[in-house]
Amino acid sequence: MIGKTEKYIKEELERKGALLFALIDPLDYASEQQAAKTGVSAAEAGADLILVGGSIGAQGELLDVVCKLIKEKASVPVVLFPGNIATVSKFADAVYFMSLLNSRNPYWISQAQMLAAFSIKKLGLEALPVGYIVVEPGGTVGFVGDANLVPRDRPHIAAALALSAQLSGHRFVLTDCGSNPRTGHMPLEMVRAVASNISIPYIVGGGVRTPKEASSIVLAGADAIQVGTAIQKGNPEAKIKQLSSAIHEAGKKKRKSF
Repeated sequence: MIGKTEKYIKEELERKGALLFALIDPLDYASEQQAAKTGVSAAEAGADLILVGGSIGAQGELLDVVCKLIKEKASVPVVLFPGNIATVSKFADAVYFMSLLNSRNPYWISQAQMLAAFSIKKLGLEALPVGYIVVEPGGTVGFVGDANLVPRDRPHIAAALALSAQLSGHRFVLTDCGSNPRTGHMPLEMVRAVASNISIPYIVGGGVRTPKEASSIVLAGADAIQVGTAIQKGNPEAKIKQLSSAIHEAGKKKRKSF
């Protein structure tokens, strides 16, 4: 059953062609208030969805406070980006119900999902079924998730994993090379390989820093771009405006139906 948030994402994709997801990791900010302020500013500046979470420690009261403060003022959905089974909050609209497809540890493929399922149902959170694929260098999520990292020069591996996600029933695919990788964002050849082999919304995360990079990734086939580090410092509202404008403009050139 498709819920309100998933319907919103697909409708916005058909309208805009590509979307910007702003990721707020509460631990990367000096306070809950600062994290929430950045989330609200991102929504006001053009982000299509606010993600809250992280690989380590984004849970409990900290997560609740940030989600609640953003939800009170943001006009776009607030979605949890879970690092583990405790990254859940009743103050969010939905959660990435992720399976880390290239983990060496079955915990991240199916056991964590089983352990969190009842909590998610009880909290009334909408689950967005996401096939998660971690690409070199992987960063913290690669380490925590014990990922068998997809080599950057092997786009066919990422494409095969993404297609397996779709065939297994996931309704979104996310490829991620980790937070602020020195090697930069995913190679465009890999983005094209993934996008050309699936027909479900495709999200790209990790290393996207500039409007030009964002535009090139959308034109290569991404349906949404997930940014976090790029909006933490300086003027996050200005950065979001620039990124969202580039993403939406590129999206107009590649609209497709889902």
